[in-house]
Amino acid sequence: METVGVIPARLGSTRLARKVLMDLGGKPVIQHVYERTRKARLLDDVIVACDDDEIVSVVRGFGGKAVLTSKHHTTGTDRLAEVVNDLDVKIIVNIQGDEPEIDPVVVDSVVALAKRSGAEVTTLASPFHEGEDPADPNAVKVVLRQDGNAMYFSRALLPFARVGGDQRTRPLRHIGLYVYRAGFLRTYAALPPTPCERSEMLEQLRVLEHGHRIAVAVHDCRGQGIDTPEQYEAFVARVLSQRSPNRPAKSRQKVG
Repeated sequence: METVGVIPARLGSTRLARKVLMDLGGKPVIQHVYERTRKARLLDDVIVACDDDEIVSVVRGFGGKAVLTSKHHTTGTDRLAEVVNDLDVKIIVNIQGDEPEIDPVVVDSVVALAKRSGAEVTTLASPFHEGEDPADPNAVKVVLRQDGNAMYFSRALLPFARVGGDQRTRPLRHIGLYVYRAGFLRTYAALPPTPCERSEMLEQLRVLEHGHRIAVAVHDCRGQGIDTPEQYEAFVARVLSQRSPNRPAKSRQKVG
């Protein structure tokens, strides 16, 4: 295999515990993520990297592939690095376990850029849309160099538009999809944390602060991850609205 998608999944999420197993819409969140990711044509395989046997059981129950990793990893990237040690692959795609509306076409686009550019890391950004607040510190921004590589990531509103409104300097929202060269992922896991990484609490800054390159694909992405009960309920509403009116909906789990 050349390219494998890995979905890190943690049971005890800080902001919304057990969110990957929530199933008001008839499927657990992790199943939505897995099934949509499997539609990406440039992925040879997809694996869920779990920290708990319960997630492993659920994933295998719907026919997915899952491996149990250490409970002591502090980041999803560390979990990926453990999985890479047992795989003979060239490219690892890190898909967030709380992105049930991930677009497989966008996944393919980011993987294609990674292969063309030869960058050690490739990621994704999107313009902000109406109703989204670029000043929200939970919405990470990325500033690009002229060559399309990342200059900086921040929770602050960057870049600051002191004069005029040049479209080229409009804020871009960073989307947490990463493509790594397998060899670099092993290197990254050994890099010490860096000052800006600690200050912003953004682990991708470790890559830049150590002098490595992150290529960025820009797409119009409207889906969002799930960090709150309100976001999950909005996702379920969208799922149910797309169903046939004659198909019954499962609705037994309370959110919150």
